[in-house]
Amino acid sequence: MGPRTRKAIATVGVLAFLAFYVWLVVTLAGFIPEVWWAQVPYFAVAGLAWGVPILPLIKWAEKG
Repeated sequence: MGPRTRKAIATVGVLAFLAFYVWLVVTLAGFIPEVWWAQVPYFAVAGLAWGVPILPLIKWAEKG
């Protein structure tokens, strides 16, 4: 499989994952109490956690 094909597959995978992830985070946010001390940690973790599952896909796409 060529590098262009890998990158194209990875791009579609990242976009699909992010669409699902954003939907999940927004849906779960409805269950968080509407006070700043509950929302700040939730959105801080949710804002950073998306990178963890995407890193292996990016590494795979960059393989030579």
